[in-house]
Amino acid sequence: MNIRFSGFGGQGIVLSGFILGNAAIKDGNNAIQTQSYGSESRGGACRSDVIISDKNINELSPPAIDVLVSMSHSAFEKYIPMLKKGGTLIIDSDLVFPEDVKKFKFYGIPATDIAYKKFGRKIIGNMVMIGYVTAITKIVTKKGVKESIKNNVPKGTENLNIKAFEEGYKLGLKEGRK
Repeated sequence: MNIRFSGFGGQGIVLSGFILGNAAIKDGNNAIQTQSYGSESRGGACRSDVIISDKNINELSPPAIDVLVSMSHSAFEKYIPMLKKGGTLIIDSDLVFPEDVKKFKFYGIPATDIAYKKFGRKIIGNMVMIGYVTAITKIVTKKGVKESIKNNVPKGTENLNIKAFEEGYKLGLKEGRK
């Protein structure tokens, strides 16, 4: 499974990919995570690729993407051509405005807005998104992601990040039942 998180620097895109890859390993799979971000860092283009497999992984970069998660419109426009037909597209619906999504499994959540309104911190929009992605795709387990969050976010923020993850997960389960 090839997953790409995309957005701009400062949204936690690289951390999102790292957490998902780490969760896959905790679940007993193989995973590799690579990243790219603009030299301007915060505010510049950013992506994090994760390849998850129960077999050996022999590539560093996915030739095509199974799941594209976009948290900025510019990242969406840049990476949508790499999403496989029939692939899964998940967007931050307040920040990304796709026109034609008929050839994809399409989901949207206002992750950044939820993070701000519910927790007072836009910076944890990525955790809301990770929860949503986990529930929709079932690529990794909830338990694996929660362990990965605990081990990889700044000390003292673990509970807040897990609450944001749980909120996204809950919303993803609702969406998956439709």
